[in-house]
Amino acid sequence: MAGLWFDELVVGQTFDHPIRRTVTEADNLLFSAMTHNPAQLHLDEEYMKGTEYGQRIVNSCFTLGLMVGISVGDTTLGTAVANLGWDEVRFPKPVFIGDTLNIKTTVIDLRESRSRPDAGIVTFLHEAFNQRGDIVATCKRSGLQRKKPE
Repeated sequence: MAGLWFDELVVGQTFDHPIRRTVTEADNLLFSAMTHNPAQLHLDEEYMKGTEYGQRIVNSCFTLGLMVGISVGDTTLGTAVANLGWDEVRFPKPVFIGDTLNIKTTVIDLRESRSRPDAGIVTFLHEAFNQRGDIVATCKRSGLQRKKPE
């Protein structure tokens, strides 16, 4: 099992995920197309040259999905029951095509499930950093996590 059981997690535990990912034009184009998001911010390079960014910015929902997805292998792969929610999602700086993101996850809360004695609720803080060390995305994610079988 790659993920950790609820009982193996500790508040304050931090994961510096070894997987890094350079965001490509194809990532941004396909994600925007698949989610029916035609925003010029993501798709029109010429339009964006005249903005404060000077270039297309990557679809923030892609950034959120990538940030959480990279964390799964080290934290919840095979041990999660369900994702319960994403809170306080923030994008303090834009992600551009060609940026390389690395992700850090911290366990910020643990509590027993009231309805499922074989599981608990874990809250993670996910943080995404670009190649310059700037935080480009954060979110708190709660999930129902299995306890280690007896």
